[in-house]
Amino acid sequence: MEKQYFAHETALVDEPCEIGKGTKIWHFSHIMPHCKLGENCNIGQNVVISPEVILGNNVKVQNNVSIYTGVICEDDVFLGPSMVFTNVTNPRSAVNRKNQYAKTTVKRGASIGANATIVCGHDIGEFAFIGAGAVVTKNVLAYALVIGNPAKQIGWMSEYGHKLKFDAEGFAICPESNEKYQLKEGQVSKIATN
Repeated sequence: MEKQYFAHETALVDEPCEIGKGTKIWHFSHIMPHCKLGENCNIGQNVVISPEVILGNNVKVQNNVSIYTGVICEDDVFLGPSMVFTNVTNPRSAVNRKNQYAKTTVKRGASIGANATIVCGHDIGEFAFIGAGAVVTKNVLAYALVIGNPAKQIGWMSEYGHKLKFDAEGFAICPESNEKYQLKEGQVSKIATN
């Protein structure tokens, strides 16, 4: 059966792994065994995807990203250049902790900026936006905008990536999509329209 994905001749794809239709893997990237990459993903140059990592459909991984065992990225996740995930909270060269890998889930539609670090065991909510260089040391709420080291929430983002400005009643409208959002009890949700 002919493969339905593209891998540059310098990329290394270990078997067994599952790679979805339309996915592209670029120069000097290494896809390790037992990974699952969805359809229409784009894996940039010099990316390492460790064993058992799962990427959903349409995940964009920019250059120089390391995705370590224990990470799951749902559909439509964006991973900016040189961002990194960890998978052990207290690594030591002389101590083998492969049985202590912590899980990290990046929910659908979230974006992680260039040079950000996601400390393992912390989940990133749907459509959250992690600023460039942020160091995430705790869970991030859906639609949250976080920046800094350690990362702190400074606002909320729309699904189109615009900062939301809520009125006194707790409503905001995305300037690009005109979709409406509600802030209630410290959580943001998109209001469905008929």
